[in-house]
Parts: sequence; structure tokens; C-alpha cells
Amino acid sequence: MSSLDERTTESAAPPTRKGRTWISYLAMVVLPVVAAFFLLRTGGGDGHAPTGHTGGAADPVAKLLFALPVIFLACRLLSAVAKRLAQPTVIGEIFAGILLGPSFLGWVWPAAYHWIFPDFLASTINTFAQIGLVIFMFLVGYELDVELVRRRSKAAVLVSHVSVAIPFLSGVVLAFVLHPTLGAGVARLPFALFLAISMSITAFPVLARIITDRKMTKLPIAALALSCAAVDDITAWCLLALVVAIASATSMAATLVTVGLTIAFFAFMLFIVRPLLRRLFAPTEQGQKALPTTAVVSVLLAGLLLSALATNAIGIHPIFGAFLFGAVTPRGSLPIRQATEQMHALTVTLLLPLFFVYTGLRTKFDLIGSDPTLWLWCLLIVAVAMLGKWGGSLIAARLSGIGRRDAWSLGALMNCRGLTELAVLNIGLDLKVISPTMFAMLVVMTLVTTVATSPALSLIERYKRRGLPAEPLPAA
Repeated sequence: MSSLDERTTESAAPPTRKGRTWISYLAMVVLPVVAAFFLLRTGGGDGHAPTGHTGGAADPVAKLLFALPVIFLACRLLSAVAKRLAQPTVIGEIFAGILLGPSFLGWVWPAAYHWIFPDFLASTINTFAQIGLVIFMFLVGYELDVELVRRRSKAAVLVSHVSVAIPFLSGVVLAFVLHPTLGAGVARLPFALFLAISMSITAFPVLARIITDRKMTKLPIAALALSCAAVDDITAWCLLALVVAIASATSMAATLVTVGLTIAFFAFMLFIVRPLLRRLFAPTEQGQKALPTTAVVSVLLAGLLLSALATNAIGIHPIFGAFLFGAVTPRGSLPIRQATEQMHALTVTLLLPLFFVYTGLRTKFDLIGSDPTLWLWCLLIVAVAMLGKWGGSLIAARLSGIGRRDAWSLGALMNCRGLTELAVLNIGLDLKVISPTMFAMLVVMTLVTTVATSPALSLIERYKRRGLPAEPLPAA
């Protein structure tokens, strides 16, 4: 019999057969399942709740499954708003974290805030946030173009080091002024060193995103800004590792041991791990199959996590190990590029929003409150941060022979802090070298300096369009 005949015969079957099938299904499948669920729900009539039920209010998995969509939607919504305002999307995500924290949601709707983010959920969010931050810092280290720094070594090294040295000095001076009021309970040395580092940071990934969004990638000033930010980040992270070692150690001998182990780890990564990675991911001969992307992802994840574990054991933050592992990972390999793209998608979409929210949960602007003195201190911090970083970069650029308007643009770009600064601030709060009040003030500084970058570039660009001749950059 043909298939058409079979379908015709089936369609002509008496309807009573189908009716009996449905009745049998209801009686022998649906009803037993409903009865079993009822018995389990009532605890078999003994008055006890089913074993393993913890209740929605105390179940971290259930709470996290509800909180995650709220976090993702808030980050995507405010990222879209930031993009419409010609700001990098990370600005929207930072604001989303703050708006979901106690400074806004906890103030406007306390019941909803405590229901979505109960106290026991903070440790879970922090765990995922730290993993996301470690992977992100690996990607930052990998995206640093060392060749770009070498091609523009003269101007890049001068501008970047001046843009660290002047803010560092201004941060130390500011710390001596702030310590009696805002540094209570913290030794002056780690407080001053940490504040100096926070004044010196430039957010390389956010700066790169701003340059891309504004279609500046082919401009010479953009290449110089990226190379300066690369040198700046390497210098600042090395200094921060030293500060963390000093703050974490209990004695001068312990400090020296931590610093010595850190130097040994750097040497191990540069002279042993980097050659091994180059040999492992070397271009294959024609006809030889390359490593699959999944295997490369596994190797990179294992390497960066072990590197983070090593620096954590040494006594400095895990992100240093991940950052250095990214810096020594070889470039130019297609499997590595595909693997890092997959890691970037996972980190930016899933894990980094949790870092922003965790930072928002720790940021309490009500600690500043309505006290005009504290807001004046906050204004002073913002002013010192902008003058030191922007002014130092501007002066160094002019001394390097860079034109006036390009020097102003370079200063505006180097003043951008963004996510990198938030990572640094969280380290300081964990080490207790800054108070929650000081943390809130420095978050305000981070927001102001990052948000100001795009408008400042637009004003400088408008000035350029007045028909004034552009001044060329100096030779590399």
C-alpha cells in the first residue's frame, strides 16, 4: 500500500479510537502525575515540608535566577541610553549597577531592593563577579598592542609616564590632606599610595571603545592614545601590585618577600610561559589541522585561572596574574582570536554586569549624604583627578611636539577611567585601605571623568572645524 493510501486510511479511522486514546492518557499519565505531586506537596499527610525544600526567600539559586534577568535588562536598557547620548555602553552598565544598589533602588523602594538582592545573595554575586573580572583582565592584557607601543615609543613613554607621575604626586598630596578626615583607622602610607594609584588609572578598554565608536581609529592621535594607555596601564598595574603587597603584608620582611615573589612570577611568565605558549599555538604547517577552538578556550581558561591563583597565593590580587597571562599570550593566531571572542562574549554579556551590580551594592552615596563638607571633599577629589591626569598628559604631549588641539584630545582620552578604575577601587575597599565613604567619593570621580570624555572630544572637534590648520604629530 502506498504512503498516500496509508494516510487516507489513518484519517478515515473511527473517532472513537482517538477518544479512547486520550481518555487512557489522562487516566494513566496525567492523573498519576497530579496525584504524586499532591502527595509530595502535602508531605504525605504527616505535616512536614518535603525534604530539601528551602523556601524561595532563602534559596540563593532561585533568587539568583530572578536577579539575573533584572540585571541583564537594566544593563542593556541603560547601555542603549548611553549609546544614544554618545557615551560608551560601559557607562550605562555602571549606572545600571548603581541604580540597582542601595543608593537608588534601596532608597526609592527598599522592600523591592531587599527582596531582589537579599544579604545572602551578595557572596554569590561577588563570586561570579570576581571570575568575570579575572577573565576580563586577561582580555585587557591580550588586547594590549605591544608593537603599537614600540612604534611610537618616544612620545608614548613620555606622555604615559608623565600622566602617571603627576597624578600620582597629586594623589599623595591629596591623601595627606584627606587622611585626618577620611582615612581614620587606616595607616597613612597605604592610604596615600592607593589614592595616588586611583588618580593615575586610564581605562584602556573603555578608551579603545570610545575611539572605535567615534570612528577615530585611523587618526594618528588615536594610535598614540592607545599606545600611551597601554604603557600607562602596565605602569599603573605594576605600582598597584606593589601597593597591594605593602597593604597586605604585616611587616617589612613580609613586604619584601611579597615583592620578591611578584618579580619572580613576572620573570616566570615572561621567560617560561610566553615561549611555551608561542610553541603551543605556533602556526601549523600546510595540511596540518590546527587546535579546535574549544581546546584553545580550555587551555586559555586554565592558564589564566592558574595565573590568577598564583598571584593570589603570593599576596596580590588575582587580576594581576590574569592580566599578565593575557599580555604574554601570543597574537596573530586565528584559534586564539576565535577563543578570545567567545570568552569576550560570555564575559561582557553574563559576568561583567554582575561586577557592576556588586560594585553598585557596595556604593552608598547616602554616606556622603547632605553634608556639604563631604561633597566639597568629593569635588576636590574630582578636580585633582582631572587636573592631574588631563593636565599632565596635555603638558607632556606639548613637550613631545604634539599640536595644541591634539594634545587636548590626548588629555581628554587619558582622563577616561571607567571599568578599570572600578576594579582598582574594589581592591582598595577589600583591603580596607579606603572607607565606604571614600569608596563612594571615588566612584563619583570615576563616573565624572569617564562621562566627560566624549563631550570633551566633541568640543575639541568643534574647535578644529573652525578652519584652523591641523598640526602634525611628531615622528615616532
